Amino acid sequence: MARNMQPIAKRCKALGLSPAAMGYAKKTTERNPKGQMRRKQSEYATQLTEKQKVKFVYGIMEKQFHMYYEKASRATGQTGEVLLTTLERRLDNVVYRLGFAMTRREARQLTTHGHFTVNGHRVDIPSYLVKTGDVIAVREQSRSSVKFKRLTGEDAIQVNVPKWLDRAKNTLQGTVVSMPTREDIDFPVEEHLIVELYSK
Repeated sequence: MARNMQPIAKRCKALGLSPAAMGYAKKTTERNPKGQMRRKQSEYATQLTEKQKVKFVYGIMEKQFHMYYEKASRATGQTGEVLLTTLERRLDNVVYRLGFAMTRREARQLTTHGHFTVNGHRVDIPSYLVKTGDVIAVREQSRSSVKFKRLTGEDAIQVNVPKWLDRAKNTLQGTVVSMPTREDIDFPVEEHLIVELYSK
């Protein structure tokens, strides 16, 4: 399985992203502290940067990303918005958004190791797409681990769960109450530039 192992802070700086979008609140880099002294980007470079940004945030590689784009282009609605909302529905992203993992990278690893169920069935595929009504929960066998114990109790970290998901306080279970919309994307991206890039 291909994995994105790029340095978080360095890559975020290059793409103009806040590390917080990746789940890293305290990551910084000392590289080029006075700002990037670069010439104005070409149209192609701007489009490419937007694509790389989305790929980096969701931790997916080019082949899989292109597959998502092809599916989005055949679906009804605006291609760019369909692409982003489809990526939001990935199980590893949902695990992260529900607060079961600190970052999407960690969520991908935990999912691959089979710590979660969807509607009572163990799912270990990070790219699994959830749908309305799905119940995502930590497996009973995994709940006793230190990793998940700290998510419940008085000292549990409070997570801002997006409106399309629901997770009751101090539980290890969440529900997909609706499909995500464009407004639920929590990082700056101009998806129309990605569509323009692939349309050439």
